[in-house]
Amino acid sequence: MITVTGPLTGQSTVAETILRALPDWFGVEAATLAYIAQADVLPTFVAKAGEAPVGFLTLRRHSPDAAEITVMGVLPTAHRRGVGKALLAAAEAYLRQTQTRFLQVKTLSPRNPDANYAATRRFYEAQGFCRLEEFPELWDADNPCLQLIKYLHPEAP
Repeated sequence: MITVTGPLTGQSTVAETILRALPDWFGVEAATLAYIAQADVLPTFVAKAGEAPVGFLTLRRHSPDAAEITVMGVLPTAHRRGVGKALLAAAEAYLRQTQTRFLQVKTLSPRNPDANYAATRRFYEAQGFCRLEEFPELWDADNPCLQLIKYLHPEAP
């Protein structure tokens, strides 16, 4: 059974353990270090199987109406077991309580054919996110960014 707690701060150890297990997604060291640091200071949700952390999600609020998933990671052994969905549901419930209306996430654009990120995009789209805009050089020319957005309907469970 998966349990999710949060929002928490001080989760850099959890973030580092999980991100280091995901080199196909988090291979840029400077970015990985930034994500780890964010988990210490930004609202973070942690998913556990029993007592062991298997995933986490960190949020950044941009305005009273909008927030962003800055990073989400799930251990490879826990992929396709509902961990990402559970993390997202907990984060969305928290954001709805604060009357946040929009949640965004940035990921690798399909201009880069990476199969891992194709799965990431499919996950977010299956959870109700829509493609909003591409930023071909936000990160760099080899890593074009796709921004996805989701309306957080206030009556949703």
